[in-house]
Amino acid sequence: MRNQSLKCLAIVALAITGSIAVHAQELSQAEKDHAIQYLESTKKQVLDATKGLSEAQWNFKPAPDRWSCAQVMEHIAAAEDLIRDGLVKQQIMASPAGDSTRDVKSADATIEARVPDRSHKVQAPEPLVPTNRYGTPEASLKHFLESREATEQYVTSTPGLRAHVGDGPAGKMDGYEGILLIAAHSERHVKQILEVKADPNFPKS
Repeated sequence: MRNQSLKCLAIVALAITGSIAVHAQELSQAEKDHAIQYLESTKKQVLDATKGLSEAQWNFKPAPDRWSCAQVMEHIAAAEDLIRDGLVKQQIMASPAGDSTRDVKSADATIEARVPDRSHKVQAPEPLVPTNRYGTPEASLKHFLESREATEQYVTSTPGLRAHVGDGPAGKMDGYEGILLIAAHSERHVKQILEVKADPNFPKS
């Protein structure tokens, strides 16, 4: 099931980013700091976008085929686990060392620019379609915060995030790019929450 999930995620990310042709270097302190800042800023975006939502607001759907804020929140939380534990830890970091001439700056910039771009709409892979797996929107948010803390700890404690390169959602990726993908993915879906809240029929309370 996990392998199937990763393949589905790969299809989605390829549709968003296109194929990234990259050339690897070791993770620098500046890159590590940037990743933590990106993870922190997108965490704040999630918290700000969902702060104070009532039950009616959490569960409002702009249309039958559109997700509610609660469903988007669940998707964000579930995807963080899948990308970090499945894609980065089990797949990329278990791969051999990559080419030391990889153009990592270009790859990083592409992920950060294209993944959050909501003008490119794609369908979520089946394993990440909301199923109320956490029980309540508040539980989804709690799970997300715990998972984001685990992601940040992983960044600060794991050597060689640039050293390993494997097959990822956007072609060849290193572990650092997988971390950027996590943050960019949550940024993308914060925008989706804001779209729901901007609907003229969104409950006022």
